[in-house]
Amino acid sequence: MPTPHYGQPRYRSIADELRARIESYAIPPGALLPAESVLTAEFKASRGTIRQAIAVLRDERLVATEHGRGTYAKPRRHENGPDEGSVEAETRQRQIPADRELAALFAVEVGTALVEQQSVTRKNGTVGAVVRTYRLLQTRR
Repeated sequence: MPTPHYGQPRYRSIADELRARIESYAIPPGALLPAESVLTAEFKASRGTIRQAIAVLRDERLVATEHGRGTYAKPRRHENGPDEGSVEAETRQRQIPADRELAALFAVEVGTALVEQQSVTRKNGTVGAVVRTYRLLQTRR
């Protein structure tokens, strides 16, 4: 993380960094942000500070948080400049069985339930990017 701006609260500089990642598509629309525990380690900040940073992004409508799912970058549905046209993002989610490659990556058995999330970004109706993310299915105990 870049050197924090002196005089600015820590959560603001973390929010600025996460906002930059979202706006540069390093975190694409519909993709989950890293878990709070990952962000606390990356930014060397408390969980409360991370939650404040995420709250700022939520207030700006850049992210949304769903119980049991996590926090994800919201799809952008807006008009850019007059020459740029419109950019739209669509996200779908489904449950799939892990194939050999995914099972090896997650260190689980072939056929283990995973959640596949697919985000499609379109500009003027033309597909610009397709991003697929996978995670283990959360089961309640």
